[in-house]
Amino acid sequence: MRNIDYTNYYWQDDEIRLRSIEAEDWESIYLTAFDTPARRFLECTIELPPTISDAKKFVEENVEFSSTNGRIMFTIENMNGETVGGINLNSIDERNGTFSIGIVIDHPYRGKGYGTRAVHMLLKYAFFERRLNKFNDYVLDANKASAAMLRKVGCVQEGVRRQIFYINGKYHDSMLFGLTKNEYRDLHHKDHQNI
Repeated sequence: MRNIDYTNYYWQDDEIRLRSIEAEDWESIYLTAFDTPARRFLECTIELPPTISDAKKFVEENVEFSSTNGRIMFTIENMNGETVGGINLNSIDERNGTFSIGIVIDHPYRGKGYGTRAVHMLLKYAFFERRLNKFNDYVLDANKASAAMLRKVGCVQEGVRRQIFYINGKYHDSMLFGLTKNEYRDLHHKDHQNI
């Protein structure tokens, strides 16, 4: 691999860098699938046991932004080049200007701000490059860390869908969050003075 100069790279900040999913990422995706609590929060279900072939198929379907399901999938790396998680832009509705973001941070890297930084990168891209206007998302009621992260980036809790997911013998609420482009710009004005 050549030596890359990231000095002016859009998809990074001081702590993390976003890149495309690459063929060799299958192993990391496979290994993180054993974190049942994280997968439960992400998929809102108990999944069948992970398989190597499923991990390789996922990578094959999403490698180098090749997804055909409308998701723009990224791998999140720290500045040491270690994979710390994944993030995607999804549910993009160009007509109405709405979108969502899916994110998972690998267990050893949680609580270090990597998720918040990655979400900020995708929000800036969606709002100021794609001209989208409204970010909509939801988290399970038990997912306190993701709810806190959404509030940290400026999201407002817009409602609760009661007892919408049945997981592990119990019904769970879905907490609905939203953020408009103008709200984001006003909250982070110093970061976007030239926008």
